[in-house]
Amino acid sequence: MARRARSRAAARRGPRARRNRLPAGWPRAKPADGKGKKTQGGRVVPLTAARRRAVERNRPRRLQDPGAPPATIDFHLNACINCARAGARVILDYWGRRGTYPIHEKGRNDFVTIVDRRAEEAIVSLIRDRFPDHSIVAEESPPSEGTSGYRWYIDPLDGTTNFIHGYPLFCVSVGLADPQGMRAAAVYDPVRDEMFTAARGGGAFLNGRPITVAPAEKLSQALLVTGFPFRSLDRLDDYLASFRSFILGSSGIRRDGSAALNLAYVACGRYDGFWEMSLSPWDVAAGSLLVREAGGAVSDFQGRDDFLKNGDIVAANLNIHPAMLRVLRESMKRP
Repeated sequence: MARRARSRAAARRGPRARRNRLPAGWPRAKPADGKGKKTQGGRVVPLTAARRRAVERNRPRRLQDPGAPPATIDFHLNACINCARAGARVILDYWGRRGTYPIHEKGRNDFVTIVDRRAEEAIVSLIRDRFPDHSIVAEESPPSEGTSGYRWYIDPLDGTTNFIHGYPLFCVSVGLADPQGMRAAAVYDPVRDEMFTAARGGGAFLNGRPITVAPAEKLSQALLVTGFPFRSLDRLDDYLASFRSFILGSSGIRRDGSAALNLAYVACGRYDGFWEMSLSPWDVAAGSLLVREAGGAVSDFQGRDDFLKNGDIVAANLNIHPAMLRVLRESMKRP
């Protein structure tokens, strides 16, 4: 039994000894004082506190996965995400139940349903519970004033007409502004489970992965998206003039009925540019921050930062945006 135990112990020690053995011909260092056991490899240097710090400074750092979400979640951004998901839960409860809920017409081609209102109620309830001193500008209810300088822009169902007809392109748009401008934003497509997010100075993301605007260099290479001015048909001639110019000057135009998603798609590079007129602030507030944080430019048709006030917006990458502004200015000068 003792012999077997020793054999097993030797077997266990054997591989370790082989792993630690230097290759043939490898120089062996002698002890510094010429006494004691030989060491393999060279002089042994005590790891003092100073040397330990030097080693730590020079040790390669493990790089963060470029596809990983930010290490910390912005407090206001997290609130935007929670609000967008709360509205989306209501929307999905009604999705596919066409004809089972009443539809009202607020204006020409401008519809509202119980889905819009209940989704907005769910979002506003969250905001009032967490931020009672914030003001709220939402599509389906009167604006409420706050004292903090923060303002929420809420579109509980951007693309209501699409939703009513069963066309699967709509979203929840939630944006928060402070006195310096847009602070945080979330645009959520519940059908595709795509959450577009941005916080000022922190970049833009799609489901936690960084996004950037498309690299198109010329307007002739650009795929554009637009929306018709159904709320302001008195501006239809101006719009059609710009539409004609962009048809002739770009590689293609799409129209899919959700300004917030159009901006999100510009931010992630699916479209190269977007323009529309006579929109409401809740249509574009969140999406404008997405585009800017993704490296793009957003302005009104005069190149100013007044699109939340006048409702005219053009968004694109930094190459396409100036060209789109020129087209808009020239086309609207024509008689």
